[in-house]
Amino acid sequence: MHMDPLYLLFSVPALLLSMLASFFVKSTFNKYSKVASSSGLTGAQAADKMLRASGVNDVKIEHVNGFLSDHYDPSVNTLRLSDAVYASDSLSALGVACHEAGHALQKANHYAPMGLRTLLVLPANLGSKFSYVLILGGAAMQQPFLVKAGLILFTAAVAFSVVTLPVEWDASARAKKALVTAGILQPSEREHAGSVLNAAFMTYVAGAVSSLATLLYYLLRAGVIGGGRRRD
Repeated sequence: MHMDPLYLLFSVPALLLSMLASFFVKSTFNKYSKVASSSGLTGAQAADKMLRASGVNDVKIEHVNGFLSDHYDPSVNTLRLSDAVYASDSLSALGVACHEAGHALQKANHYAPMGLRTLLVLPANLGSKFSYVLILGGAAMQQPFLVKAGLILFTAAVAFSVVTLPVEWDASARAKKALVTAGILQPSEREHAGSVLNAAFMTYVAGAVSSLATLLYYLLRAGVIGGGRRRD
């Protein structure tokens, strides 16, 4: 099976970055998951305390299975915390839980980038599922309009990954501040919990880089940039 060298040029560095980011977040989380917080609060209790300290009292907090499957669902205003976070009092758990609470505060405060990301969810999902089919199928059938449609869809997925960066960074910034101001952690503990959030942010950076690299590859192969489509 022939592998396009140009594709490898763009994909391999992005893949290595993603693998490095994944290893970094898992190792950092595991390191501080062994360190209990002085407050003794669980992840669920910490998230609830952070929200209430900010005057937000209508967010539901649930347990969800999986490792680092934590997320905030704005459609039902619910935090879902994973096995290693929900009932744990570790610094890792409290950092992650309060990060997700930060997303709930973004919604409550009408944080604009979060609203934009929500609008991009549907087109980004469509782009992730169907853009490859349109681009590759259009190229095989020599139908430029299909290729262009695929590129537009994939651009929506790339836009989603890029907009995610300020959303995730802001949620972590809110968490780092609230960990101390809400009395969840001591100042000396916040640095360690913050290390987990910094590591997690790198996975979003890696995802955005990977998406951008793939889009650049498609644009080059389609002849949108670079002076024409290759014939080989």
